[in-house]
Amino acid sequence: MSKRPSGRSILANFSSFSEPDAEVGESASLESAKPPIHAQPLPRVGAGVIGATHRSLSELREERDRLQALVDAGGGAELDPKLIDPSPFPDRLPDDSDVEFEALKKLISEEGQKVPIQVRRHPTTEGRYQVIYGHRRWRAAVDLGISVKATVVALSDSELVVAQGIENAARQDLSWIERALFAWRMDEAGIKSRDIRAALSIDDPELARLRAVSRVLPLDVIEAIGRAPKVGRPRWLALATTVGADSSALGRVRKTLSADKVLRLPSDERFRHALDAVKVPAQRSHSEIELRSPNGKAVGRATFSGADVKLSVGGEHAAAFNAFLEAELPALMERFFSQEERA
Repeated sequence: MSKRPSGRSILANFSSFSEPDAEVGESASLESAKPPIHAQPLPRVGAGVIGATHRSLSELREERDRLQALVDAGGGAELDPKLIDPSPFPDRLPDDSDVEFEALKKLISEEGQKVPIQVRRHPTTEGRYQVIYGHRRWRAAVDLGISVKATVVALSDSELVVAQGIENAARQDLSWIERALFAWRMDEAGIKSRDIRAALSIDDPELARLRAVSRVLPLDVIEAIGRAPKVGRPRWLALATTVGADSSALGRVRKTLSADKVLRLPSDERFRHALDAVKVPAQRSHSEIELRSPNGKAVGRATFSGADVKLSVGGEHAAAFNAFLEAELPALMERFFSQEERA
């Protein structure tokens, strides 16, 4: 990318000609009720993003006109969706429910696709394309076995991620961890930091926080948790910080997330279980407990030391207590493991 697409102005210029992602609002009535993307305020851009560039207004206009020309040159087309691949920079985790996607499919089936998706020609495979945005409309066309309306544009990787990020900024529905994964995938592909900041409309400190989480938490753990739309930056940072400081914490998280009952929960609840799994249990304030009979007489002692538990009951109750404990231990262990599964 020859010019740096930083700051609110260049993002606004991008969005002024990008197509809206009318996922469930494909119908004409919904589209007419929905304000155009360029009328919707984009998220605030940090001062670091704005202050990092000294580009003149004329340069911004040149950048806008150049990218506008790319879109205009693409025109419209109807493509076989089987010839289209997803973006090389995935920015979505699976939803907890397919209800909205099924509603979109039904709408397209009944009324047709109103808004084209945007694609580019595959950079290495002749005759194929990659989605810039409109993944759900593309998936719906695949499932329905119909052609997909598309605008074909020529974009580099850097331009693709900026355009993709602008589309998401307009919708404002990426969860925090999805933004972290998007940044991580761009890092892995060698996208420059300035283009990552522009794609996500963030400053350097926020990019550092996104990287801190995505570099500590493995991809399989993040995917097992899911979008967690109600979980924001502080709790994701808390989880990553604890996992990074405790070598055994990651194993506890994976074990927790693999339980069938946890897998069936919404992603916000799965995150809560993962965070609970890394918390270090509070140490006992006393390592010994005196055992007493109902009338208050001391009959023995329980000692807790690390992983060891010792019970001692003396005097006339010793033999009877030993026999009682031997008979009750199997049921006690069953209760223990049952409680472990519910935790």
